[in-house]
Amino acid sequence: KDKKIRQYASQPSKPYSSSPSGAPKKRRPRPTSIKELIAFLLPYFFMAAGVGILVLLILVLWYSRDIPRPDKIIDRSIAQSTKIYDRTGEHLLFEAFDTQRRTIIPLEQIPEHVKWSTILIEDKKFYEHGGFDMKGIIRAIVKDILTLSKAEGASTLTQQLVKNALLTNEKAWSRKMQELVIAYQIERKFGKDQILQMYFNEIPYGSNAYGIESASQFYFGSSAQDLTIAQGAIIAALPRATTYYSPYGSHVDALMARKDFIISLLEEEGKITPEQAQEAREEKIEFTEKSNVIKAPHFVIWVREQLAEKYGEREVEQGGMRVITTLDWDMQRKAEEAIEYFAETNKENYDATNASLVAIDPKTGQILAMLGSKNYFDEEIDGNFNVAVQGKRQPGSSF
Repeated sequence: KDKKIRQYASQPSKPYSSSPSGAPKKRRPRPTSIKELIAFLLPYFFMAAGVGILVLLILVLWYSRDIPRPDKIIDRSIAQSTKIYDRTGEHLLFEAFDTQRRTIIPLEQIPEHVKWSTILIEDKKFYEHGGFDMKGIIRAIVKDILTLSKAEGASTLTQQLVKNALLTNEKAWSRKMQELVIAYQIERKFGKDQILQMYFNEIPYGSNAYGIESASQFYFGSSAQDLTIAQGAIIAALPRATTYYSPYGSHVDALMARKDFIISLLEEEGKITPEQAQEAREEKIEFTEKSNVIKAPHFVIWVREQLAEKYGEREVEQGGMRVITTLDWDMQRKAEEAIEYFAETNKENYDATNASLVAIDPKTGQILAMLGSKNYFDEEIDGNFNVAVQGKRQPGSSF
């Protein structure tokens, strides 16, 4: 009996197994090197990627249900401002608009340095991508996750066009998904230059200026085709944050720094020479004063009222009319100088507070110059009251 017990004790013990056969369950060895770790994680990575692609496809299909057709971007009615000019059609006196100043121009009228200023600062791969930049989107998603926010980012020019022309500015994943789908469709339907032309005529540049032509007129008093390299860089700097970079705001230094950065990009990419870049950096920038947005104010407001009476307010604000008036701009400026001088003289001699002037061609009856008061913007003298038209004063000895 003792011998049997000793024999039993000398036998090796069998590991416990829950399997019917009693065979030990094999465990996967733990990775001991980088290669083994990669091999271990690779199947899980492909599984996660597959699930991610499937979820993305479902989301794309879901948010594509009610999106606008890409054709709508050219079929829609675009409001354009009505421009009132002097008799030569060269001096813009006033721009009548509802909520958006806008003038449509062809891409050919936009200088190359202006186009590339926008492309390089907003979407360097514009001529390479198919509507969106996947690497940029991934970077933006990672940033959103890390900052727990829904910050905008990685939008191509095509996406910006879609957002401003067809969608809203809502910062939501659903809107972003629709934006990507429509951007892809637009890239398939239109050429790059067509998209670029639509972009330059659609994007807001601040101060109710929509499109590059209105922005050029508003900020510099000149057409987009006449923008200098420095001016073009400033225009390109605005869409990223129109309020922050406003030339009339408190961050003009930041605007100028961004302008110089864009000029450096143009130089690095060979779009301008080093000499042109240096000249652009040193150029003195002068912005149009807000009060100069309207010239010969008494006259143009009077003309605007007549247009509204004849064509309706909506047509004046959104119809994009080009109105050539009888006003002689050179004579108007001389009239303003005369009124400024004689109004001051009359104040000293007669204690008079105001003055008015109208110059008419006696042969045709055309109004060549008009000042309804010495200063349209002076509230103390009710300067916006047009004595020449609304006052109905006796002409007296002027005959």
